[in-house]
Formats: sequence, C-alpha cells, structure tokens
Amino acid sequence: MFTEKDIQQIQNKGITQAQVNAQISRIKNGMSYSNLVEAATIGKGIECFNEGETQGFIELYNAKQNALSIVKFVPASGAATRMFKFLFQFLKNFDASNETIVDYAKRQNDTLIKTFISNLEKFPFYDEVNSKVKVSNSNYESLAAGEKYLEFVKTMLNKNGLNYSFLPKGLLPFHKYEQQVVTAFYEHLFESTLYASSNNKADLHFTVSEQHHNYFNSELNKIKTDLEQKTNTAFNVSYSYQNQATETIALTNDGEVFRNEDGSILFRPAGHGALLENLNTLNNDLVFIKNIDNIVVANTNIKVSEYKKLLAGVLLEVQEKAFKFLNQLDGDLVSENDMIKIAMFLSQKLNVSIDSEFDDFSSEVKRNYLKDKLNRPIRVCGMVKNEGEPGGGPFWVKDKYGNISLQIVEFAQIDIENKAQEDIVKNATHFNPTDLVCGVKNYKGEKFNLLDFVNPEAAFITMKTQNGIDIKALELPGLWNGSMAYWNSIFVEVPLETFNPVKTVNDLLKDPHQA
Repeated sequence: MFTEKDIQQIQNKGITQAQVNAQISRIKNGMSYSNLVEAATIGKGIECFNEGETQGFIELYNAKQNALSIVKFVPASGAATRMFKFLFQFLKNFDASNETIVDYAKRQNDTLIKTFISNLEKFPFYDEVNSKVKVSNSNYESLAAGEKYLEFVKTMLNKNGLNYSFLPKGLLPFHKYEQQVVTAFYEHLFESTLYASSNNKADLHFTVSEQHHNYFNSELNKIKTDLEQKTNTAFNVSYSYQNQATETIALTNDGEVFRNEDGSILFRPAGHGALLENLNTLNNDLVFIKNIDNIVVANTNIKVSEYKKLLAGVLLEVQEKAFKFLNQLDGDLVSENDMIKIAMFLSQKLNVSIDSEFDDFSSEVKRNYLKDKLNRPIRVCGMVKNEGEPGGGPFWVKDKYGNISLQIVEFAQIDIENKAQEDIVKNATHFNPTDLVCGVKNYKGEKFNLLDFVNPEAAFITMKTQNGIDIKALELPGLWNGSMAYWNSIFVEVPLETFNPVKTVNDLLKDPHQA
C-alpha cells in the first residue's frame, strides 16, 4: 500500500508503519461506542456540597496551597476562525449596493449579524477596528451605512487589515476595561493569581500552534511587568506544540488513504486527545485544566474562581486518604478489616466498582487488587447543569470486561440510534465544561505516566471535508474522555456561571464578558 516515499514521510512524523496500519483498521472497522449504563446525577456520581462544606474545602486548599507545586494547563492552539463564521458569510453574501442589513438578515435568516451590528460599540475591539478602518479608507465617513459595516468587518478579518481570523482566540481583544483592552491570554494570567499560584508565583502552560508561538511571547512581554506589579505575582509561562507524532491519517469514502495534491499522505491533528502528551510532560502536584475561551472579566472571576478552590480542596482531601491507604497496603500490618475499609473508600469516594468476587479473594490478591485500583491519577471535575450547551456528559459506563466506571462521554461516542442509549442521554442532567483539577503524582511523589491510563478504544471517527471531498478522520481519545478513562474520577456540581465560553464573537456581549 505504501511507497518508499510514503514510508519516509511516516517515519519523519515519528510514527511507525504499524501505527498507521492500526489507524486504517480502526477507521475501517468503525468506532466503538460507549456502553452507557446510566447518567451520573446528584447523589449518583455527582457530589453536591452545601455552603458550609464548600467553605471547608476552600479553606483546606488555602491552608495547603503554598506547600504545593501548581500549574494551570490551557489548551490555546485553536484559531479564532469559527468565532467569525457568520461574519465570513456576511462578507461573501451581503450586497451593500442593493440591500440593507435588515434585508440581508431576513434573506439569509441570520439573527447573529443583527446582534453584531446593533451592539458594535460594546465589543472590546471596536475602537481598534474603527481607527484602522478610517486610516485604510479615507472616504469611510461618506459611505452608506451598509458599506461602512462591510468595510468594518473586512478590516477586522482580512489579512491586509487586523487579520483577527488568523489569530488564536487567546490573542484577540476579549474584555474592555476603563483603562485598557485585554486578551483572553492576559485574563488567564490574572486568573492564575486567584487560585493557581503558590508563594506569589504562578506557573501556566499553554499549548499553542507553532505559527502563533511568537505572537504569544510578544503579548507576554507586553503585559508581564505591569501584571506582576498589579498582582504581586511572578509569572512563569511555558508553551508546547501538539506533537506531530500524534497526527492521524484519513480515508476516503472508498477506504483509500486520502492524499494531498502532491501525492503525499494527509496527516491531520487528532483532536484534543493529542494534548495528553503535552500534559504528561508537566511535573506538578496539582494541574488545573481550563479552556482558553472560558474566561470572564476580573470582578466576576474573583467570585467564580472560588469554585476552582472547592475542586482542589476535594482532590487534596481524597488524595491524602488514598496515599495513607496505599502506604498501609505496602506495610505488613494491613488486616482484612482494613482492606474492607479501603474497598469502601474506593467505592464511596472514588466511584470505583468493586469486583463482586472481592470477598472470596485471598489476602494477597485483595491487597494487589486494591493497590491497582487506588494507585492511579485522580481528577476532580466540575459539572454544571445542562441547559442545552454542547459538551461531554457524566455517565456510568460499562467496558468490554464488564467493569462499570464514571466517565465523561462526548456526544460522538454515543450510539444515538440505539433507543436504550438515547433514553439514558435524555436523563442526563449535567455536563463538563472542561473544568478539571488533576493529581498526577503517586503516593511516593513520583509522576504517573499518563499514557498508561488511556482507553485506546475510545477514539473518535469523524466525517470531515478536505478540499471539498468527504473524508473519514480519526481523532485520538479525548483528553478528558478516553485519555483519562482509567483515572479515578470525582464529579462535583459547580454553578452554571463558571461556564462562559466564547463560541461566536457575539458571546463577548454577554454580561460575564462586559466589565
């Protein structure tokens, strides 16, 4: 199937021919859907804490924070193109000489453009674009209203203007304060001082695309000194790229390997699951994970960041007990009674289903079984009430060996044609807005190899188009889905106001993004 040139290309990627053949088989055989047993709900997989309990966990975290090595991990490599999708349609389809914005919105059934135009001055980038468009177009002020809007959007998005569509979300003007306009990148640095710093130092790790790395560095150099003075915090910012060896191939509808115009094999980024490699390089006690666009203005952030401390407090409490039990299992004096206590802790606190034959195991087998279940990375995930937003949902899932565990499952992993599975989805009450805190070290202080805890069966097969041709593409198990399948998981309800993503540019008009 592969020519010498292909084999060379595969090797240059850092992939083996066997891995590529395995990818082809996986796409041809179809993906394995998750076998949902039931939705995780409050009291059945999702913890819900009252005000007093919440405060207790926050205080526990505050007390231990300065003794911990903490990092905030932010996937930030996505280009902002999708944010502006309706504006690209507008540039393509609006006929300024023959119709008004209202006519266009009606003709295209586009309510987003009306919202955008009627709130133009509320956007954080308004002043920058307005200044630029006047410099670029000397006759701008004399244009008709529709033509003005067209020029404004062109100046925003096009290469010879401000080129926002090229930039990643993290570097766009996101929030406007009285004295300054700031990016999402800036806000993440500020946010780290609220919960993810230790001894007045904040470590942040951003996964970026190689073409944007210098832009992030340039932004950091612009804001660092001022922000360090304002927050009395020293920032240590590191970056990584998605490893080329995690890229995957795609097949045509005929089952052939899809090739570029020059005959080379098309390799595609394999979704956020590829970032497990990046996460695996971090050697901190606690890792907070949050998406680049889920960031709010400072005053709101000071309130919602308390819930990150809640998650961290829950993690520290359970981790301390797990480490104590693991040390006990290493010793000579662990009794049958102790092992029953440990099994109950696994079941009640870490949501681990204990083997029905457990009571019949010999002491040695029990000890090894408990140690295997307990000695794993731990994640505490915030869950918000599902009000129709897309995102991974919390479910109890049965694997091919009959083990039931708590998982975050993406919609694409569910066989929605199966009525029983569809009914379980309908009963789901919450979803995960990529809000996690992770304990990635074991009880001896050694970092786990996170690649040991992945379920490779949880890969996605997605339908995409490439140069107008339909292709079947393979995505690696999602970072907080199949990539963390064999972690110990605790799900905690947090308020909906902790989730404020910017999916379209109009989301910047919502209250949490307006200072």
